[in-house]
Amino acid sequence: MKTMIDGTILSKIPYPTANPRIALYTVTYMSDGLEVKGLLAEPIGQEKMDGFLYLRGGIKNVGTVRPGRIIQFAAQGFIVFAPYYRGNQGGQGDEDFAGDDKNDAVAAFAVLQQMERVKSIHIFGFSRGGVMALWTAIKCPEAASLVTWGGVSSVALTYEQRVDLRRMMKRVIGGTPNKYPERYDNRDPLLQIDQINCPVLIIHGCKDHNVEFNQATHLEEALRQHGKSVECWYYKEYTHYFPPKVNRETVKKLTSWMKEHAD
Repeated sequence: MKTMIDGTILSKIPYPTANPRIALYTVTYMSDGLEVKGLLAEPIGQEKMDGFLYLRGGIKNVGTVRPGRIIQFAAQGFIVFAPYYRGNQGGQGDEDFAGDDKNDAVAAFAVLQQMERVKSIHIFGFSRGGVMALWTAIKCPEAASLVTWGGVSSVALTYEQRVDLRRMMKRVIGGTPNKYPERYDNRDPLLQIDQINCPVLIIHGCKDHNVEFNQATHLEEALRQHGKSVECWYYKEYTHYFPPKVNRETVKKLTSWMKEHAD
């Protein structure tokens, strides 16, 4: 049997949308020989526009892709694709917290590359999606820009900081950083951060206790050490979740920043 190329689109099925100007679809695509699901938001029309790869946080049903959030970014003039990652929403395989499932993000980048209306492609990661976004930028040097918002930059540091997640991480990753450091190193994009070519924007609340603020500063320092283009928006008064009004304003600001950095 012929192996399908990662990013091959198998189906594109309409999904209910709350915005008549934006069509939603459930997309099934290939990643590592698995059928993986994702949600596509496509503004109605024929004009070309930039692509936006939305990489969600959490794991399984925690932090899953929300249609309203995808529509919010699409309304700023982007074709948005958000993979659910393997094992979710009927997809094959098992999600493994920036292990092999980071290939689902890279394959999702390829999904956007196949779309005739898509011009430049930008990468966005929220929370755990931050580490997925960094890996995608490393693997996809043609990315136009990268935004990480409240993003994880180190899985080992997450294990250290989030005591409540340790049981899950030991189960999914197969042990602790002390016992199996290589399993955590394989998930750590900071070790290959020199391979990122696109401009990076880091957004983080200084009172964030879901993803500690020093995950942002470690990333900033690593990027600057390698002479990379990096901009930081740090908010002293906010946690992992910004107030609704500030959230909407930040979405507009970051999408404008992306368009300024389009190829």
